[in-house]
Amino acid sequence: MLSFATKLVSPLAASLIFSLNNGQAVVAVSVLFCTLMAELVGPRLYSCCNCRNNVALHDDVISKAFQGRNSRAFLFSHTMNIVVGPKEDRQLTTGLHTVADVYCCDCREVLGWKYERAYEETQKYKEGKFILEKSKIVKENW
Repeated sequence: MLSFATKLVSPLAASLIFSLNNGQAVVAVSVLFCTLMAELVGPRLYSCCNCRNNVALHDDVISKAFQGRNSRAFLFSHTMNIVVGPKEDRQLTTGLHTVADVYCCDCREVLGWKYERAYEETQKYKEGKFILEKSKIVKENW
């Protein structure tokens, strides 16, 4: 017969001790509990710096190496609780793009923009993605 005991070692790990009835073998296995911790604490989020409305998941960050209008910026695959403004062509550091400013849906703070179209082939990966400026968002659940 197999029995086990669970002992919390750190916020993200647990040691599972398996012991056989005959006492001849004992195996210790460390297991990451990321999924369990996410259920207990909730996902890591980014929120509007002005009203704390949740606007993006940390898991949706593609890159942290972008530049916004006023500060460094993150590229996200998805956002939430935002309003997309009208499209306009804008000359950015990486060339001409059609973009639309994005606003917090609660307080209407401008948070960044959405790439609607990239005219250069090397920039096409940005289409449909979002830039959120680091100075306009704050971390939640970290």
